[in-house]
Parts: sequence; C-alpha cells; structure tokens
Amino acid sequence: MSVQNPLRLLDLAGMSLLRDEASTITALKDLPTELFPPVFMEAFYGRYSETLKAMVQAWPFVRLPLGGLMKVPHLGTLQAVLAGLDILLAQKDHPRCKLRVLDLRNTSQDFWRMWSGYRVHGCSSSLMAQVAEDRSRTKQPRAPLEVFIELHLKERTLDGFLTYLIRWVEQRKASVHLCCKKLRVLSFPMENIMKVLSMVQLDCIQEVQGNCPWHLSTLAVFAPLLGQMNKVQRLLLSHIHVSALERQEQQHVVQITSQFLRLHHLRDLHVESHSFLEGCLDQMLRCLTTPLDNLAITHCLLSDSDLSHLSQCPNISQLKGLDLSGITLTYSSPELLPVLLEKVAATLQELYLEQCGIMDSHLETILQPLSHCSQLMFFSLRGNLISMAVMEKLLRHTSGLPKFLAGPSLLAQAMTLAMSSPHGSPGGSITLSS
Repeated sequence: MSVQNPLRLLDLAGMSLLRDEASTITALKDLPTELFPPVFMEAFYGRYSETLKAMVQAWPFVRLPLGGLMKVPHLGTLQAVLAGLDILLAQKDHPRCKLRVLDLRNTSQDFWRMWSGYRVHGCSSSLMAQVAEDRSRTKQPRAPLEVFIELHLKERTLDGFLTYLIRWVEQRKASVHLCCKKLRVLSFPMENIMKVLSMVQLDCIQEVQGNCPWHLSTLAVFAPLLGQMNKVQRLLLSHIHVSALERQEQQHVVQITSQFLRLHHLRDLHVESHSFLEGCLDQMLRCLTTPLDNLAITHCLLSDSDLSHLSQCPNISQLKGLDLSGITLTYSSPELLPVLLEKVAATLQELYLEQCGIMDSHLETILQPLSHCSQLMFFSLRGNLISMAVMEKLLRHTSGLPKFLAGPSLLAQAMTLAMSSPHGSPGGSITLSS
C-alpha cells in the first residue's frame, strides 16, 4: 500500500474556498497574497470561469504566467481571463492589482511550483531575469498591458485560440500590446503572416526562424517586417526558392539584405538555401552593423568572390561558431579558407565543415590556421574523405590547443574508421571534438 503525502493546509483552504464560487469571489479582497497562486490553480484545473475572471482583476503580481499551466491552449480559460482583463482595463485604478503582463507562453513553471509547494532548488536564470524585468515594470508609469505569446505559424489557417486572441487585441490596440520574443514560420500564407504580425509589437521579437518554402519575391515582401524587428538577435532563413528570372534580377536580394542595416542586435545568423546568396553574399555582409557570434551558411552555392568577401568582412572577426557545411569548398581558391580561419582564430570555439568535398590536399592547407584557434572546442569533418596520414597530422596540429582535447581516443576513432574502409581510407564520417 502506497502512502500519499497529506494535503497541506494551504491546499485544503483553496479547495474549501472553491466549493462556493460566489463566496470565493467575495473573499478575494481579503485573500492573502500567498493564497492567490494555489487558489488560481485550483480554479484553473476545475474550470471555475467566474472565479478566474474575478481573480485576474485582483491579481497581486506583475505577471500572470497562464501559459505555464496550459499544456495545450484552452480557449474557454483564455476567454475567462480576457473577460477579467476587460473589466480591469475599464477601471482607472485598482488598489490591489499589479498585473501588467499576461504570459501565454509555455514557460514559467517555476512560478507555479514555488507557490504550490513543490521544492524548487534555487532560482533558474530565466526566473531571476523575469523577476528583474517585472520589477522594472513596476517603476514605470502605467503602460499598456503586455500579452506574451509564442508564434509558431505552421498551418494554413489560424487555430481558434490564436484567432480569438488576435481579434481581442485588435479591438484594444491602444491599451494592449501583443508581444512575441520568438517567431517561427514553418508553412503559412503570406497574407495571414501579414495579418498576424500587424497585431504584434515587432520590436519585441528577438528570434526569427523562417523555415518556409518561400520564393525570393515572397521573402522580399516579408523583408520590411523583418527590418522592424530591430531587437532580433538570432535569424534563421531556409528553403528559399530562386527562379531563373529572379536570379537575373537583383532587386529582391537588395530589398532583403538592406533590412539587415536595421538589425543592430543581430548575433546569430543562419542561411540555408541553394542559390539565394550565390554571387551576392557581399551585399548581405555589407549590411551587417554589429559583430556576429555565430554564422552558419549551409548547403548554399558560393563563388570564390563570395568566400573572399566573407574572409574580409569585419563583422565576423569575433565569431565563436562557424558552419559552412554542405558548401563545396574544393572548387574555390585554396588560400580562401585558410585566410578565413586566420580571421576568426582568436575567438572560434566551434567549426563545422561537413560534406564540403574536402580531401587531403584541402585539409592540409588549413592545418596551420587551425593550430592558431586557441579557443577551439569542437571541429566536425563529417562526410569528407580524409586519409589516415593527414588525420594524424590534424591531431598533431591540434594537440596543443588548450580546450581541444585531441587525445588517443580521437586517434582510435580515426583508426577504426580507416580499418572499416577499403584500402585504409576512411570513407565514412569523421568528427573531431573535445
């Protein structure tokens, strides 16, 4: 027989209150602050809509992390909470309520665990940052209510939850700001994207992932919106289709790359598209306004001039991560890759040159620059044909790097691959890492 932990007095008090919803609502004005989260959770899981509506109006914290309670979006709960917010917004002043942020993201579980009695070992960095952010809001003049969501646009049409929220925000644009820190577009009509983003505070967005199969002309339509996301730190663009006609016209490329001039906080850039950047990488690089921490240009066609411009770009000199996987480097001038690695040698921590067509002669040209990468921790050469002799040279050149542990285990790995390939030449994948 298993022994269950007895309910705490706090839990029993919350359950007792909710037996009479009308009494609960009446008692909110005298309810201790520490009882609000557990009672709210009981009301949420019990679907006590009127109680939720009333508790929102008296919420004693800056943030209501509702998304942390919803494994999947629940429209009925959202409607009850928004109804409470409508009453709150109509009031000029509420002596107890401090609510300024409704957070619908699937985060902030630490908040609910802390108040529900689950032991939380210390405070997570995200919770500490959130608390600091909330404290700064309390010192600011009364500002519009902020509603935070995660936008993953992956269907042809909006779901009921998002449709209702967008409509609600649209009718209250003066008093409510819809905020999103991470935007991910997988498959969504541009018309719907424009409609949704017209309701979003674009300068709140910090990460954009565009994994849509867009034509270059479609991306050019999206580009002005990207330019308004001036707080973006991480940008990923992939699956961009370039027609023969678009390849001849540079107008769309200029429309897209010129928006990078407005991205003053950009740190991580990842572009994956077959022919989007061929012959025009310099246009994008010229528009970078700040040094990058990570750059990934993968599975693209790049010319010698593109690689030359890349090695000369001043905003890559502080790179911590460089990924050129899927780019054929064997047809380029042999000095370009060594020059590029020398450029980033002081800061580079991760290097990916997977499936680049690299063979012995190409790898030998970068052995010396690699030995200067004093911060290197991870180096991947998967999918390249390298002989054992050159592998041994690589291990010798990297053995002096303080953070790159190129020891016997890596040599054993290389020998195993060599013995499993015909004529002692490893034809499979080789990965070197610390």
